[in-house]
Amino acid sequence: MGIYLNPGSSGFEEVLNSYYVDKTGLIKLINPRINTPDKLVCISRPRRFGKSYAAQMLCAYYDHTCDSHNLFAGKDISCADSYEDHINKYQVIYLDMSNLLGKVKPEFLIQFIEENVTTEILCSNTNIKKGTTFDQTLINAAECIGKKFIMIIDEWDAPIREAPQITKEYLLFLRMLFKSSNTTAKIFAAAYMTGILPIKKDGTQSAISNFDEYSFLEPGDFAQYTGFTEDEVKKLCDEYHVDFLKVKKWYDGYTVGNVESVYNPYSVMSAIKKKKFTSYWRYTSATDNLLTYINLDLKREGLQDDIARLIGGETIEIDTSTFKNDVADFAVKDDVLTLLVHLGYLAYEQITELYGEDEQIIERVRIPNEEVRIEFKKMLSMSEHPAIVELFNKSKKLLQDTKSGNEEAVAKAIEEIRHTNYAPQFYNNEQSLRYVIKFAYIVCIDKYMRIEELSSGKGLADVVFIPKRGTVDPAIVVELKWDKGTDSAIKQIKDKNYSAVLTGYYGEVILVGINYDSKTGNHSCGIEKISI
Repeated sequence: MGIYLNPGSSGFEEVLNSYYVDKTGLIKLINPRINTPDKLVCISRPRRFGKSYAAQMLCAYYDHTCDSHNLFAGKDISCADSYEDHINKYQVIYLDMSNLLGKVKPEFLIQFIEENVTTEILCSNTNIKKGTTFDQTLINAAECIGKKFIMIIDEWDAPIREAPQITKEYLLFLRMLFKSSNTTAKIFAAAYMTGILPIKKDGTQSAISNFDEYSFLEPGDFAQYTGFTEDEVKKLCDEYHVDFLKVKKWYDGYTVGNVESVYNPYSVMSAIKKKKFTSYWRYTSATDNLLTYINLDLKREGLQDDIARLIGGETIEIDTSTFKNDVADFAVKDDVLTLLVHLGYLAYEQITELYGEDEQIIERVRIPNEEVRIEFKKMLSMSEHPAIVELFNKSKKLLQDTKSGNEEAVAKAIEEIRHTNYAPQFYNNEQSLRYVIKFAYIVCIDKYMRIEELSSGKGLADVVFIPKRGTVDPAIVVELKWDKGTDSAIKQIKDKNYSAVLTGYYGEVILVGINYDSKTGNHSCGIEKISI
């Protein structure tokens, strides 16, 4: 067994020795493609979503130099009709591009791959003749052994992300292997590439057009293998005695194709192992780039405003069509937001709206869960953009003034935020006022759980901030009114017993009534404090 040629099953064996969720059903989607025109597949998903685990699984299944029946016995794939047809029947070439970039200077990457794979091929069988080109050597090996190759490329896009200066050379290398139908058919039974980004676009088309692509935006049948499904997480929580609702709050929130609840596998496993709910993004290299993208100078496009809205809990519309599938070529703000979807920082969904007899596809993004929201908040505190820094500074002071009962200062702060870009275009009802309140108290993300329109048994409290465990902050109940006065708002809080929504909480509760007078255009505030 080699490093690049026929790496064996040891990688997958290690995976099985840990907390394992059966994703071998992925193989059932690859097997029907073998030796067909659909043999080339590229699957992209964020970091820490199991890409390498899947690649190691495929190596173990297809590699003809090992017997992997014991590893797959009882697994999902073992029940498939195609199971015995393909297990351990092929030569495998496995390339971890991120690992390779750590071994050689980028400008020598392609040469390094060709030389090392060729060496291993020639050492595996002395009857194989070296060709004048790399692809000819692969053809000779396939014909001599009587087994075609399955190529598995992990982190396929690492050269594009980490060494963009060799992008052209790298894509030419991939085209040489996979673009010629005659050459590709002689060498490969199938190819599986996985990475963060979809295949780089050359103009408006994929630079390696022979591949079927399945991305975080359009996963197709591979959706259930993108991350952990809710049923899989429930089973893990039951097995290891972990609070499922906490796992859901922290790590759920992604919608991938037709699977509405997809969890970050790495974070779920980390929480289960460590019995601690926190952000595990900080332990990945993915966090290094977030601040860079947030600080991009696309201010005129409104990127910073959209980031603030996302942190405030809003869902915003985007257009993903202009994204070039790289980490540098950003024409508009939506290119940055689309990249953040591929990196796992934003959840993506499509909805269909009817306009008369016509249908329109709307693309939307949002921050998926508590873990990612923390990372956004942490990075935004270091943002270079004055507007965002000012928003958070105002929000901090607003929270302090709310706690101290400074009604005039609270009303003034809300008035100022109302006149920023974070307010609705049409400010004409309590819903638009609620929108402003969310941004006014955006700093509460760190210490509070915010719930909108929470039922008290006698009505709906507009916005309730419940302090997280371990903090000494008071709870805050906000009631909003339009042309009715702050006294009416405070009275409604008391009459409808909104403090009942804080069952299990003991301590100070700040009742905040906010009214907007549409005739004068002014906000007013009333504050009372009670204890429960």
